[in-house]
Amino acid sequence: MAKEKKEAAPKLAKKTSKKTEKVVKTVKKVDHSAIYDRLKNYPIEEALEIVKKLTKTKFDASVEAHFRLGINTKKGDQQVRGAVSLPHGTGKTIKVAAFVSSENEKAVKAAGADFVGGEELIAEIKKTEKTDFQVAIAEPALMKNLAVIAKILGTRGLMPSPKNDTVTTNPAKTVEELKKGKISFKNDDTANVHTVIGKVSFDTKKLVENYQILIDTVRKAKPASSKGTFIKNVSISSSMSPGVKVNI
Repeated sequence: MAKEKKEAAPKLAKKTSKKTEKVVKTVKKVDHSAIYDRLKNYPIEEALEIVKKLTKTKFDASVEAHFRLGINTKKGDQQVRGAVSLPHGTGKTIKVAAFVSSENEKAVKAAGADFVGGEELIAEIKKTEKTDFQVAIAEPALMKNLAVIAKILGTRGLMPSPKNDTVTTNPAKTVEELKKGKISFKNDDTANVHTVIGKVSFDTKKLVENYQILIDTVRKAKPASSKGTFIKNVSISSSMSPGVKVNI
């Protein structure tokens, strides 16, 4: 038995080696040094122009901003989240669900909400567990009714919250702002914030204006208990490009 195990060992090692070799061969790093220096920080205008050159997709890729924050994510009072209306929108069409009272249904539909209702909409989501929307808003009075679908919405990041302005006493206005490009942001477990600021096809000036509004809002969201440098670094990328570091 011992002899058989010894003979089998080299075969196992050889098989693992081939698999590893195959993985190594499929991972190829593209040299972008002719376009930019990945270790250098660039002014935002230049960084965006570089991202456009790096993006070779056939579709109109989104442009993303990534913030590395100096916060301790294990502390509840150092969570960073907020909402901001980008002056030129994100270029993405989002579907909005509005949980509102019957008297406000007509107004939110006129504002562009894709799914509108109260108890009926809640019951439908509870039954089907389908959430074909990217943002959900609710009137304060409807929040208690959402308890029955809180798990469905919560695990998908769709639960309305006062912290990102999706619990509102003026649902029609909120829907209108979301449709025009209002976005929410929050840090992840690694103290990073990732959000879209537009499309590669956008004029660079418009992307710069969207970025400036966003970074100003992120700065204002600094927790009082966070000490030292708050925004450690920022990078810009498209959906399919490497990141380009930005001067802060």
